[in-house]
Amino acid sequence: MTVASLIAWVNEGTALFERTVAGMDDAGLEAPSALPGWRRSHVVAHVAYNADALVNLLDWARTGVPTPMYSSPEQRAEDIEKGAALPPGELREKLITANARLGANLAGMPADAWERQVRTAQGRTVPASQVPWMRTREVWVHSADLAAGAGFHDIPQGVLEGLLADAAAKFSTTPDTPRVSLVATGGPGRWEVGTGDSAVQVAGALPDLAAYLLGRPLSGRLEPAGPALPAWL
Repeated sequence: MTVASLIAWVNEGTALFERTVAGMDDAGLEAPSALPGWRRSHVVAHVAYNADALVNLLDWARTGVPTPMYSSPEQRAEDIEKGAALPPGELREKLITANARLGANLAGMPADAWERQVRTAQGRTVPASQVPWMRTREVWVHSADLAAGAGFHDIPQGVLEGLLADAAAKFSTTPDTPRVSLVATGGPGRWEVGTGDSAVQVAGALPDLAAYLLGRPLSGRLEPAGPALPAWL
């Protein structure tokens, strides 16, 4: 997957997220999201601050000056709470401004900067070329988390497959994760999860398999339902 293709996914997912937020009135923005303990305003604030954080990584790659995504996990959480408490108009403006700033930085990255190493909030050292995929995950998954009409059924097949591959790889190194074989119905695709001795085979549509693996509500069903899994991120 090329950087340009990933950036196209970012732009498409950002447009969906912004349309979903624009379709809410101010009261709707304060309604519960699909994420426990978060209102929709928390999701919007998180996506806006994540854009700022990824600009930090692009600055790091471009200049060589270490610029962490967040100053600390505590500051990240405080920023989200503060953002969620902003007046609705200010929060909407912050989202649009942050998205535009990140979009401009992605479009303007020098070609030789994409392979420079940066460090994620989880402490992983990765090339800057992974930043567009990191943002792709955020905008598409959190569009569904808004619980305002968008869902995993709106996510492109390639993004769903990438999400499944990411989560499956993580869970295959996470202790005490049940072993599950995920099989996509209506098309090719199989993902192995966990490290147990015997696997449960779970079949379903690609959007539902991704939602299950990421711990999100399903719009359809799986056969069988599948065991409980640890948190994705």
